[in-house]
Amino acid sequence: MVKMRAADFGCAVAVLFALLIVGRADVYIVTIEGEPIISYKGDVDGFEATAVESDEKIDTTSESVTSYARHLESKHDMLLGMLFEQGTYQKLYSYQHLINGFAVHISPQQAEKLMRAPGVKSVERDWKVRRLTTHTPQFLGLPTGVWPTGGGFDRAGENIVIGFVDSGIYPQHPSFASYNSDPYGPVPKYRGKCEVDPDTKRSFCNGKIIGAHHFAKAAIAAGVFNPSIDFASPMDGDGHGSHTAAIAAGNNGIPVKMHGHEFGKASGMAPRARIAVYKALYRLFGGFVADVVAAIDQAVYDGVDILSLSVGPNSPPATTKTTYLNPFDATLLSAVKAGVFVAQAAGNGGPFPKTLVSYSPWIASVAAAIDDRRYKNHLMLGNGKILAGIGLSPSTHPNRTYTLVAANDALLDSSVVKYSPSDCQKPEVLNKNLVQGNILLCGYSFNFVVGTASIKKVSETAKSLGAIGFVLAVENVSPGTKFDPVPVGVPGILITDVSKSLDLIDYYNISTSRDWTGRVKNFKGIGSIGDGLMPILHKSAPQVALFSARGPNIKDFSFQDADLLKPDILAPGSLIWAAWSPNGTDEPDYVGEGFAMISGTSMAAPHIAGIAALIKQKHPHWSPAAIKSALMTTSTTLDRAGRPLQAQQYSETQAMKLVSATPFDYGSGHVDPRAALDPGLIFDVGYQDYLGFLCTTPGIDAREIRNYTNCACNYTIGHPSNFNSPSITVSHLVRSQTVTRTVTNVAEQETYVITTRMAPAIAIEANPPAMTLKPGASRKFSVTLTVRSVTGAYSFGEVLMKGNRGHKVRIPVVAMGYQR
Repeated sequence: MVKMRAADFGCAVAVLFALLIVGRADVYIVTIEGEPIISYKGDVDGFEATAVESDEKIDTTSESVTSYARHLESKHDMLLGMLFEQGTYQKLYSYQHLINGFAVHISPQQAEKLMRAPGVKSVERDWKVRRLTTHTPQFLGLPTGVWPTGGGFDRAGENIVIGFVDSGIYPQHPSFASYNSDPYGPVPKYRGKCEVDPDTKRSFCNGKIIGAHHFAKAAIAAGVFNPSIDFASPMDGDGHGSHTAAIAAGNNGIPVKMHGHEFGKASGMAPRARIAVYKALYRLFGGFVADVVAAIDQAVYDGVDILSLSVGPNSPPATTKTTYLNPFDATLLSAVKAGVFVAQAAGNGGPFPKTLVSYSPWIASVAAAIDDRRYKNHLMLGNGKILAGIGLSPSTHPNRTYTLVAANDALLDSSVVKYSPSDCQKPEVLNKNLVQGNILLCGYSFNFVVGTASIKKVSETAKSLGAIGFVLAVENVSPGTKFDPVPVGVPGILITDVSKSLDLIDYYNISTSRDWTGRVKNFKGIGSIGDGLMPILHKSAPQVALFSARGPNIKDFSFQDADLLKPDILAPGSLIWAAWSPNGTDEPDYVGEGFAMISGTSMAAPHIAGIAALIKQKHPHWSPAAIKSALMTTSTTLDRAGRPLQAQQYSETQAMKLVSATPFDYGSGHVDPRAALDPGLIFDVGYQDYLGFLCTTPGIDAREIRNYTNCACNYTIGHPSNFNSPSITVSHLVRSQTVTRTVTNVAEQETYVITTRMAPAIAIEANPPAMTLKPGASRKFSVTLTVRSVTGAYSFGEVLMKGNRGHKVRIPVVAMGYQR
């Protein structure tokens, strides 16, 4: 059994939150004195202790837990009742499990009064969060390398519960159906409830989905919740929540069909895992921390094994100096204490440094990779030129060419120019007689970038006018514009290269004759569109996606570098096919569809959540830290061709280029699920170690830690770099520093030889050079880093532990030297 038992320290995580909501009354999150359930040690007369050891689940069915929960809630109500008249305030939530406090809708004057009340620790205004926006099981080797060890895909993830704090779920989707699989039995350790759809009166649960709640009290109080589009139920009004749930735990072998074409079969990473839905994100405004904390609190109370969070703060909260003590992370620290593994999207602010929104050692922060599938297409012109582009579409009739007609030359009435007709969003302004049977040429305007125009609508315009197909030409590109292939039912192509678009326009103008007013006399330009439905598989995968947030990690909001590597790991997050809610309008190209192919670290995090479920299934007693360690130490830093990983980056001209990737791009490397199931050694930590890391970080105010955790800093690890993580980071290396690590053997007896590698500016040495570990045994080793030359930049390296039974354990090393 791999678990680091910490002493009985039971520390509450008291949470401070801040943000602006305009209006006379605001939502405030209040924390008060007294331990929450997770760390209450029995010091109130008449109430037994409910505290859990590190990595232990709360027994929420016990009388001691339910009675202490009632006691805390009554104290919240009593405090509010004593201070304010009935009807002048509205309590939204009582938080009892992970933090002791409540969310309340009150005026700023009432908030000041509350702040001065005895027993109140903090009163902070609520703040906002946002979403961080099929083929991957094969790419990751799951069907052949991982699922067979768990009994095949029909048992992969059995009885593991993954909680999704997201935008809800579309329960009728085949990815979540239970009618064509073996019957699902009850999961005794899970106690979640299922809401009923207010319209159909049907439960959201079906055996596959076993919990479904929605949290919107803060959104309602802020006046932004619209029940007709946001749904006052777990129904997904966006698409994002269904997509992430399907990536982690969707059924295996679901045909992805659109426009009469099948793009392959979709599957979750852990197709037999159960889904528990905690909807706290909404279509137009994202979400509020008061709702998100209530969702996390409920998920941990219900007994989820894994939390998948494709959500992060809009920006670092300004009320705390330290990133790790931001309110969101502090709540998650209690979740990890309760044995829940947390995967969080690293953020979509790349490719710039220090853009992460996931900071803490207890969270697995996931970066996004491009996998090996690319969709390409081409347009052949009558002058013999072949123009490359993207377009997930069928081809025009083979061996035939068609006349090209530009939208601007097919206007019914010149007065409609105010509608920007060239982007082909309104068929009613174009002359069907000119377009029918021809290829319609359209222009990619700024409307596509902001989402008021869509490629889906272009294809609908072409279809309704009887066009044989369409071409969408990009004439100028704003920096950072990302072009994704969109499936369409008619032949269609997007020419993304501006020089190729100009070739098309020149050919069209030369071959189109006009009268003296500029009106077209006859269209002579011809062309044909290739077949873009089949993907090309590249060996240059994986690569770090352009948008994926980058390190270094920061420890405070003056952007000081942290002695902790982030992101932790890289997983597929670009152009991922998965379930979509037909109600979802988040992506204009997929409105009304059952599937969508979208990108973001939002898509990468559920890959890790699903793979973590497979590890948890095989090793049910492993701590969250053990699972994270197994994922990280077995990951790869090479692509399919055996070359070092590359990262997408901007060139000086704002075009995209590839550069050598570093741990600030990918953490420990790209996930390798097969190896993660059998890592050989793990770097384990418990709650006390996280506290030691916090207490040792320079510049952290011990009172701030106490305010969050009710814990005095009586435990030190000497330096934050000594925290037992599966990576080593020294952001300010002066002369020489030695860091220690402890590994635990989770396999048979094995002898490991330790080798090191580092960029020349810093010398690296590990001690001892070899060690033998019996099953279950732990051993310490040290790594000494010494500055050879001061370069003003980070140096990268690794410690590699090779076992005589074949295990390989690798950890990245990152350091910046300051003095020799």
